[in-house]
Amino acid sequence: MSLEPLIAPSILSADFARLGEEARAMEGAGADWLHLDVMDGHFVPNITFGPGVVKALRPATKLVLDAHLMIEPADPYIRAFAEAGADVITVHAEAGPHLHRSLQSIRALGRTAGVSLNPATHESCLQYVLDEVDLVLVMTVNPGFGGQSFIRSQFEKIRRIRETIGRRPIRLQVDGGVTPQNAAAIVEAGADVLVAGTAAFAGGAAQYAVNIAALREAAASAGAIGV
Repeated sequence: MSLEPLIAPSILSADFARLGEEARAMEGAGADWLHLDVMDGHFVPNITFGPGVVKALRPATKLVLDAHLMIEPADPYIRAFAEAGADVITVHAEAGPHLHRSLQSIRALGRTAGVSLNPATHESCLQYVLDEVDLVLVMTVNPGFGGQSFIRSQFEKIRRIRETIGRRPIRLQVDGGVTPQNAAAIVEAGADVLVAGTAAFAGGAAQYAVNIAALREAAASAGAIGV
């Protein structure tokens, strides 16, 4: 199965006073998805925003809104994010005892269901939920803050997850320290959705199209992803 790599700018690196404008600018710059970093100050050491901000962003862009719930518990908030307009809802394998139920809940609401793994979490936790998953997100930094460096040990995890996915129609997303310098290697390992914060938003709106093009060109240089 071959999937064209997608670029998903992370609004953690956006100007929070101008989120609507930032979303429109990223759409105009050629981004595919908009990655929404939802943090609760409990599961991760930072607080960002909730469903209200997603609802406010929804009319501002036609981009896929990719909500990454770095919150614990996530289940009580899944419906709120779906109703706010999130297209993709990703929960963490570490954030609750009933991952299978969480994924079923997301799908029941008509949304794309994702599961995220922290750097120290083994990919074996996916074994019994893959048939309920549309997307796997590998965190290549410890979640909570932007601007961190890619943890190189995650390359092997990405490869193993790609092998486990096989021919299933599941996207493999990578979030953390993604740059034009490592994008090709990340795609070669098996990823097909690249979340980029600093690398996408650097230089302000006038630079966004250049940034997205650089990420896309680097990802494309790895060749098509084949399983």
